[in-house]
Amino acid sequence: MKKLPNFLLIAALVAVLAAGLAACGGGGSSSGKPTTSEGGGAGAEGKEGGTLKGAYTSFPDYMDPQISYTAEGWTAMRPVYIPLLTYKHAEGEEGAEIIPGLAKELPKITNGDKTYTMFLRKGLKYSNGEEIKAGDFKYAVERCFLTNSGGSPFYTDIAGAEQFAKTKKGGISGIKVNESTGEIVINLMKPQGTFPNTLALMFVAPIPQKTPAEDQSAHPIPASGPYYLTKSEPGRGWEYERNPYWAKDNGKQLTEIPSGHVDKIEIEVLRNQSTQVNDVESGKLNWIFDPPPTDRYTEVKEKFEGTQFRPEPTISTYYFWMNETVEPFSNQKVREAVNYAVDPAALERIYTGQIKGTQQILPPGMPGYEKFELFPHNVKKAKELIAESGIKDKEVTVWTDSESPNNDAGTYYQGLLNEIGLKAELKILNPDNYFTVIGNRSTPNLDTGFSDWFEDFPHPNDFFDILLNGESIQNTNNQNFSQTNVPELNKKIDKLAEEQLGPQQEKEYAELDKEFMEHAAWAPYGTRTLSLFVSSNINLETAIWNPTFETELTSLEFKE
Repeated sequence: MKKLPNFLLIAALVAVLAAGLAACGGGGSSSGKPTTSEGGGAGAEGKEGGTLKGAYTSFPDYMDPQISYTAEGWTAMRPVYIPLLTYKHAEGEEGAEIIPGLAKELPKITNGDKTYTMFLRKGLKYSNGEEIKAGDFKYAVERCFLTNSGGSPFYTDIAGAEQFAKTKKGGISGIKVNESTGEIVINLMKPQGTFPNTLALMFVAPIPQKTPAEDQSAHPIPASGPYYLTKSEPGRGWEYERNPYWAKDNGKQLTEIPSGHVDKIEIEVLRNQSTQVNDVESGKLNWIFDPPPTDRYTEVKEKFEGTQFRPEPTISTYYFWMNETVEPFSNQKVREAVNYAVDPAALERIYTGQIKGTQQILPPGMPGYEKFELFPHNVKKAKELIAESGIKDKEVTVWTDSESPNNDAGTYYQGLLNEIGLKAELKILNPDNYFTVIGNRSTPNLDTGFSDWFEDFPHPNDFFDILLNGESIQNTNNQNFSQTNVPELNKKIDKLAEEQLGPQQEKEYAELDKEFMEHAAWAPYGTRTLSLFVSSNINLETAIWNPTFETELTSLEFKE
């Protein structure tokens, strides 16, 4: 997933299911951080109730579970919408474990790993009192396609899904539901090694079937989780209250999902990140989503680490994409030149140490990661390749957002392209709609720009299939910004997606990483460290950072 956003996954499906579909993130408890959904740690005692006040620098791409594909949106909606399967509310390795959500149990998998059977728990209700039905899951999957969600490619292997994606009529034949028994049967066209992970994504969280098949960011959809959205104002903020049917019905069955500590949550969009820091220090805000700005980061870390502040490593890749369908980046020599020119060490300085420089697609901590460096920093070599390409003084547009330090990274990149022989113009967008704009292929001058990717789940397929497989390119909500479409590499992605992850597959993913970098599809430059920063009256010891959903809002509590 993008951000405006450990090493073990499924070795053999039967073995994994027996182990509770255990996956792995990072961390562990060596730092004294909590590792279970109960919190842990030996900090101050917490209390129930109160209103938590928080801030984001930008409004999420969408406040709609089927459409949102950013860390901002997933963190915000994690306590609101629950899929059939979900990830444990915990840190590190434990936080990547798949557990039953609205489903009674983990799926029964038959028919050569192509048929998944689950049963919806009985008696569940949405926050408006409406019964949650098995057909709501089917509609959620179909709504992914109806809204052209960036997550829809995860579900195209369901029988009938590709046809439904084209016609938007007739439903997806490969999903059968029985409303009276709650049975849900999903038939795949071929095995998909990551399908349990994709069932646990918010894209397919059940919602009422009367929900319109269009963005509902300003009209909150009824909730299945412990909180519901009482208000959502795009660009300004949103608010939560406790779901009245959680304590009555849902929470009694979903015992592994925390009910949360506070009664209300109020989130505002506050563009000035320095003001966010000041407001946390003064207690006006209790939590902020984004890290402190680069010019305040060291100060905050030195002053508050261990009491109110905690650095949080992530499984992520920051990169500059280059549109391969238009000049100059349709020329491989130009793409190679950019890779030689980009200096990860310079970007480490721009991000004030919050990025560790890398030059490949898979980040450290991801299965299949093997460090290599095909393009050691060499501006002279970059200029030579531009000269060899025959393309000189070509005008290009560099895209980035205004959020610090992405704006500074864009400025650096623009200057670099000018230095090696191109004519770059910088275009800085509001982060609220940055990925929506660059994900729309009709947007003019989509030449090159900034992006990032944080794991959806701990499997290397997540860094290739959506981002670099030509079969995943969409006209809107596109995630393959480079519009990379290399048939032989597409086939390798598809083949590996069918297999369970093991040592041989990890080796092949490492080779795939190198092949894409030889193709110079991107110019990657680092993996990110984020942070958790709270006010002095919030219990940092029990605050949970999940490897996929970042801050677990249900874990934040006021001290006694």
